[in-house]
Amino acid sequence: MKLSISTADLLAQLQTTTRVASTRSAVQALSGVMLSASESSPPELLATDTEIGLRVPLTAEVSRPGAVVLPARLILDVVRTLPADRLTLELRTTEQDVELICGSATFHLRTLRAEDFPALPAPSPETRVTLPTAAFVQTVSQVARSASRDETRPVLTGILMSASGQQLRMVATDSYRLSVKEAVLETSLQGSLEANIPARALQELARIATQDAPETLSVSVRQNQAIFELGDVVLSSRLIDGQFPNYRQLLPETVEHELRLASNELGDVVRRISLLAQRNTPLRLGFSEGELTISAQTPDIGEASETIPVPFSGEPFEIGFNPEFLRDGLESVESSELILKLISPLRPGLIESPESGDFVYLIMPIRLNV
Repeated sequence: MKLSISTADLLAQLQTTTRVASTRSAVQALSGVMLSASESSPPELLATDTEIGLRVPLTAEVSRPGAVVLPARLILDVVRTLPADRLTLELRTTEQDVELICGSATFHLRTLRAEDFPALPAPSPETRVTLPTAAFVQTVSQVARSASRDETRPVLTGILMSASGQQLRMVATDSYRLSVKEAVLETSLQGSLEANIPARALQELARIATQDAPETLSVSVRQNQAIFELGDVVLSSRLIDGQFPNYRQLLPETVEHELRLASNELGDVVRRISLLAQRNTPLRLGFSEGELTISAQTPDIGEASETIPVPFSGEPFEIGFNPEFLRDGLESVESSELILKLISPLRPGLIESPESGDFVYLIMPIRLNV
């Protein structure tokens, strides 16, 4: 294999693919990126950790086709420091290395076993569903924080994604909070899908999609894989086995208090007072006639409180929340106002988008010591 390529273009694509390469696999090839250039298709970079796979196109002048696997972190660091605008890469079979020449700099990089690099799944045209990219990115960004990072409960590390008709819905929960986002699409979808997809895969795709992406992306689900196509970029992800929780039964049908509040004002106060809610200390929300007092106290550190006017009426009460979870919920509402729904100090609270109720964030309370 031998090719010539723009240093800046290779660096940009390496920065994307190396995020997917494994950092803890016993198979060395999984810690690398594959550079592939065949006679029948454009050159591309590939990486996988067996859960997520990614292939991105390259614009290069190919003198000799072939494929090679290079250590992901090393090749990224090398390309990042190169002195010229263009470089050449050549696989030297006898030496079992790649010669990289850029300006006056020459590197010889040992290769990893290409035989150990797994084949990535191909899209399935018969099950392909095409979605608007903007709606996909917005939906992922609003729910992903609620997905669990606890690998002992893998079913909660995913986002339940469903699409049919004119609706795209994503749901995520870590059992302490729950996010539901429903997006109404301008046109009806051809086909439908429902799958529990690792949150990390959807977040990675959303990140790529913010970089000059086409207006639509496609997803096909087959066997235990979801395969996304974003222009010439293809991301594949394994599906998560197990039954996703019945989130609908967690949402209360009636509430005692429904308050319309300014998102920025409430969010700013919560962020300030949260600075004094450390060591698993809850953030306290005290409601009384016409006002809300947000407070926190951590022994040996200090305490803080701030009061803002709110349209509350009824018997005063106080409820406690995890400050990080509450901030996440407030920051996930992408509007100037939000609806805060409460039942009692020991029942979940709800944060909703006011326009159409298309976003719901449920957060479990923390029992407060008097």
